[in-house]
Amino acid sequence: MVEKVARSLSASGADEDAISTLYGELLATWNRRAADDFAALFAGDAYVVGFDGSQMDGREQIANDIGAIFADHVTATYVGQIEDIRLLTPQVAVLRAIVGMVPPRQRELNPNANALQTMVAVKSDGQWCIAVFQNTPAQFHGRPEVVKKMTDELRQLL
Repeated sequence: MVEKVARSLSASGADEDAISTLYGELLATWNRRAADDFAALFAGDAYVVGFDGSQMDGREQIANDIGAIFADHVTATYVGQIEDIRLLTPQVAVLRAIVGMVPPRQRELNPNANALQTMVAVKSDGQWCIAVFQNTPAQFHGRPEVVKKMTDELRQLL
């Protein structure tokens, strides 16, 4: 589930909707554990930094590495909220989002898995795809009130 919050004045409605949909599909394909569908959302030469700092270069490595994660782990389900979408040029956009994860067979978010996500999308031949994706743990060291606020905000999406 992805909720849109902020609207950037620089993004057209159609582009913003397409970018928002692309991000929603990213989370949905993860939640379905569909590695090939997940990777298909990326440009051929895309770059990803995962939650644990792992790096993936190109659609093929993304599919392989994400597929290995799904094969080796029962993954949590994402819940996300888009914070901002900005068009840098008519063909390049940046999306910022916050996400939480619900562990398997549970109904509550795990605050230790909250993250900030940044997605750079590019438009080619009228189609948006992901060029760069960064998933950063939202630990907020020494500021438990910020973790709680973020978790409470994401909990509203459940």
